[in-house]
Amino acid sequence: MTNTYYREHEPVMPSFDRPAGRPFDPSPELIALRGERPVARLAVPEGAPGVWLVTGYDLVRKVLADPRFSSRYETQYHPLVHTHMPPAPVGDLTGMDPPAHTRIRKLLTGKFTVRRMNQLTERATEITRDRLDEMEKAGPPADLVPVFAQPVPAQMICELLGVPYGERDAFTEAAHLASGGDDFEASAAAFARVSEYLRDLALAKRADPTDDLLSDLAGSDLTDDELGGVAAFLLGAGLETTANMLGLGTFALLRNPAQLAALREDPGLVNGAVEELLRYLSIANTGLRGVLEDVELGGAPLKAGDTVVISLDVANRDPAKFPGPDALDLRRSATGHLAFGHGVHQCLGQQLARVEMRVAFPALLARFPGLRLAVPPEEVPLRNPIPLYGVRSLPVTW
Repeated sequence: MTNTYYREHEPVMPSFDRPAGRPFDPSPELIALRGERPVARLAVPEGAPGVWLVTGYDLVRKVLADPRFSSRYETQYHPLVHTHMPPAPVGDLTGMDPPAHTRIRKLLTGKFTVRRMNQLTERATEITRDRLDEMEKAGPPADLVPVFAQPVPAQMICELLGVPYGERDAFTEAAHLASGGDDFEASAAAFARVSEYLRDLALAKRADPTDDLLSDLAGSDLTDDELGGVAAFLLGAGLETTANMLGLGTFALLRNPAQLAALREDPGLVNGAVEELLRYLSIANTGLRGVLEDVELGGAPLKAGDTVVISLDVANRDPAKFPGPDALDLRRSATGHLAFGHGVHQCLGQQLARVEMRVAFPALLARFPGLRLAVPPEEVPLRNPIPLYGVRSLPVTW
């Protein structure tokens, strides 16, 4: 293979932080590396395995599709916390490889049927309308995150899993704390409560199934632990991700008024607009893979036991794939973006996420034509970019 990308160099440790005053753009140091060396060796402590950063679109896509790069956490070394990763919890598909991954994913893939997606679209419309009614009734100003961006996907996850109506408020409160809190101990305790609740709920559905995905899975050959673990995985994969897309996506639209106006005036743009927002923001921006055997990647000599860090946000801004990538252009064809990953681990719930965003963004803009930030943009608090980017709050008025 021709050494197209790689040349030997001193190991580097670029900043992964977003640039000050440009909250939607990836790290400038990562962008620079993509142009200079899309496969770069990272600096790690002596005795650690080799760690490689991959930033080019084609190479990231290749890693995600190649079974020689493992998703199992225990094969990976995290260069930012300088430690090997522990094995994935039972049911966490993100940390599994085939054939174990294939067995559970096949069970789930068949559950996202057209009928269920149609049902969920109807519920997304109702839930969105109810949240906007509450927002309008309370009047401006409002923090869009707790009043809209979080409740819409939270209620949709409850629909998907069949959480009883009387238990949904307490469940979603604990779920948000488990996935997004700054207090590690409180978040860990909340995660334990949510996991236990979901396991108990899953077992109850084995005895008394209802019309939801968790009941469907309860009739499968999953063990009790796997069933509870898959439920927790679905919650984690589908709650904060979509909540952050709704929050950060609204912020991006408000900072790009011409694009916001185009979407408001032509709701038919919404499908392409959602794909472009996914590409442009790439909130799940960084992933890891363990190298299972010696392999050459872009001319770089990777060894078995090494780790690859994949930069999805930088790959989604690669001008070789997306011309003028740093502009938000809702009329762009963003087909092929990597916001949902690629290969066997491509996001299972991507169609549900699309349903929620295709309903929520146009409804919000139509309900509040004068929607605008209630604070200067530099005062909008942002999350740490790794592993999931977004806004902590989004003060708006209208």
